Amino acid sequence: MNVPFTDLAIQYKMIKPEIDKAISEVFDSGYFIGGKPVKEFEHDFATLCKIKNCVAIGNGTDGLFLSLKALGIGSGDEVITPAWSWISTSEVITLAGAKPVFADVDLDYFTITEEHIKSKITSRTKAVIVVHLYGQVADMNSIKSLCDRANLFLIEDCSQAHLSSQSGLIAGTTSDCGVFSFYPTKNLGAFGDAGCVITNQDLLAEKIRRFANHGGLSKDDHLIEGFNSRMDTIQAAILNVKLKYIKDWNAKRIENAQLYFENLAAIESLSLPKLRNKVVHTFHQFVIRVEQRDELKFFLESKGVQTLIHYPNALPYEPAYNYLSHSLNDFPVSALLQNTVLSLPVSPEISQEQILYVCHMIKSFYDE
Repeated sequence: MNVPFTDLAIQYKMIKPEIDKAISEVFDSGYFIGGKPVKEFEHDFATLCKIKNCVAIGNGTDGLFLSLKALGIGSGDEVITPAWSWISTSEVITLAGAKPVFADVDLDYFTITEEHIKSKITSRTKAVIVVHLYGQVADMNSIKSLCDRANLFLIEDCSQAHLSSQSGLIAGTTSDCGVFSFYPTKNLGAFGDAGCVITNQDLLAEKIRRFANHGGLSKDDHLIEGFNSRMDTIQAAILNVKLKYIKDWNAKRIENAQLYFENLAAIESLSLPKLRNKVVHTFHQFVIRVEQRDELKFFLESKGVQTLIHYPNALPYEPAYNYLSHSLNDFPVSALLQNTVLSLPVSPEISQEQILYVCHMIKSFYDE
């Protein structure tokens, strides 16, 4: 049996008439930048997240950069961010003119904690970027409290946590702003690059919107210098269709994850994902930890099961950050994760039969 890591063609075919109709309406309108679909998406996504403002932009990386710029982060500032994340989280700090300061993460939940952040705060620290990784929300109650006490801005990277929540609060709504990516493989994905920033602060939303649109809120309005990061109309139209299905797709991911929990729990050599108390984990990825990671990955691929590694290198050990001269001892958890994590197929297009096949193959690996 073949089990792809994800199959976006299946998802498209399931809602093809609606998607094709939405795209055709954009073509018929002749408007490809801005317009009604973008405004509809901003309104509906803000409503879904139970927040006041949503600014649609070109991609999630831009959202992080725009948030830093709008908050006034720049030269001489430090921003704390997890050592275990995708590089967009840290590169935007450098691009804004500030210095990325890495902090290690929790071994069970893969996210940064209050203690990790506290140990990195200096007189130059101005902000913290929290990453809700793999669909798991970080402990925002304690982190928000720390940032309030230390007078630090707080940004949530929710690119892997669409509608994940903690104590009923949706990811992205606890901080100054939450940033989302709609890259095609995300829980809510466009047919290309797209993103947004959500916030309850009206002035911050206006600043982000200006920075994303050449410094203006309308044509030829350039109050400040900005740059170009706008969600195009076709992507907005596609996302408007997909918004109706995101809760069902998340539920299917959770269902698939539960099958893994039930069928792999007895294998002592595997460390399965942990669920933080009062958190709805939406399983953008189902990430296990295993010492024989590379051997297991090779074995599964030989049996038709595609797996991925998120991530092969912790950020401080990427060549881009050699100048920081970090050692493996600086971030022991992240150093361990880069050699032991393996992501199993969990997307809503994967069938129960395929999940059970993956579990059977993993069991046979350890039997052998």
